[in-house]
Amino acid sequence: MKPIFSVTRMVSALFALAISFTALAEIPQLKLVNAYPNLKVKRPLWMQQLPDGRTFLLEQRGKVYLLPKNANGKSTTLFFDIEKRKPYVKDEEGLLGMAFHPQFAKNGKFYAFYSAHKPLRSVVSEFRVSKGGTIDLATERKLLTIQRPFWNHDGGCILFGPDGKLYITHGDGGSREDPNDNGQNLATLRGTILRIDVNGGTTTRPYGIPRDNPFVNRKGARGEIWAYGLRNVWRMSFDRATGELWAGDVGQDYWEEVNLIVKGGNYGWRFREGMHESPSKKGGLLTTKHRNPERAINPVIEYPHTPALAAKSVFNKHGHGLSITGGYVYRGKKIPALRGAYVYGDYKSGTVWAFKQRAGKVTEYSQVIGPNPIRLIASFAEDNDGEQYLLGFQGNIYRLEAK
Repeated sequence: MKPIFSVTRMVSALFALAISFTALAEIPQLKLVNAYPNLKVKRPLWMQQLPDGRTFLLEQRGKVYLLPKNANGKSTTLFFDIEKRKPYVKDEEGLLGMAFHPQFAKNGKFYAFYSAHKPLRSVVSEFRVSKGGTIDLATERKLLTIQRPFWNHDGGCILFGPDGKLYITHGDGGSREDPNDNGQNLATLRGTILRIDVNGGTTTRPYGIPRDNPFVNRKGARGEIWAYGLRNVWRMSFDRATGELWAGDVGQDYWEEVNLIVKGGNYGWRFREGMHESPSKKGGLLTTKHRNPERAINPVIEYPHTPALAAKSVFNKHGHGLSITGGYVYRGKKIPALRGAYVYGDYKSGTVWAFKQRAGKVTEYSQVIGPNPIRLIASFAEDNDGEQYLLGFQGNIYRLEAK
């Protein structure tokens, strides 16, 4: 019996070892493949595939197109058009986000986040599909209007969560160093991620505020706020496997960060940038006059604007960049070693990285593309199968594949 027991133990040990090597599989190198080689689009910012397989692309100047079913197709179909309203005037303005109602196939409701002027403001509106299958602008129902003191830091990402609520990002209001101290001010919607119920509403408000939002019962706070202390979340996404909300928050002079967003979370801006106190260009440190009980939550990962800063971070082997573009946790099947990794990039450098984590702690991270395979990463996207794409601001749509 002893030899049999030894063999059994050996087999078990080898099996466990095999599992451990699988779990520790390195994040693979990736490449970009032109997903629509015969298409050239203008300033693409967002792409979304519906459950029925139709894929829509948003352009910053104010249009949304239905992409061809065939990847070799040469033409698109116009679906939504507010370009005549001139939402785009400066770089961080325009038609910035779109979302389809979870029951879109039945109710035809479509949502857009766009910039408006005179006065400067961000608008989130609901529209409906016409009988012809395109959006009827006459059906617009404005849900939310946020005044903007400056032209930049608008955020602009909107998406429906697994809970059916609409999540909205809005930047701190712009300029430099958050001059109005919005990031820590719970009385404003700037510098936040919001959560609203588009199926609710009152006689004075065209949307509902969920009762389980974290600040509903706090005196002086806006009930729409889900998380705050954010400088300018350009892109966020839900992990389709876990429901976790991930966001890339664009830094100012020193640090870019990826945050795991939790209910009621304070992410530290303006007195924190990344994991560090925020220096002021005028000398000293940025502070806040607002005293909130929530302690600042560290980003899951950060990266610096210059190589010289890297030594100040626990992620000292991470490359540098200037403006993060948040991505998605990979849940596809074509790149097994990438499963569970959050993929993100830098708008300016064109570099793409990925990390894996457990309970919010990074276990490995790696540069997977770049630097500079393309310039200006506008956004990432995922299809119904969990495969990922990258939108190049110059007009191409790329699919991420194993190298």
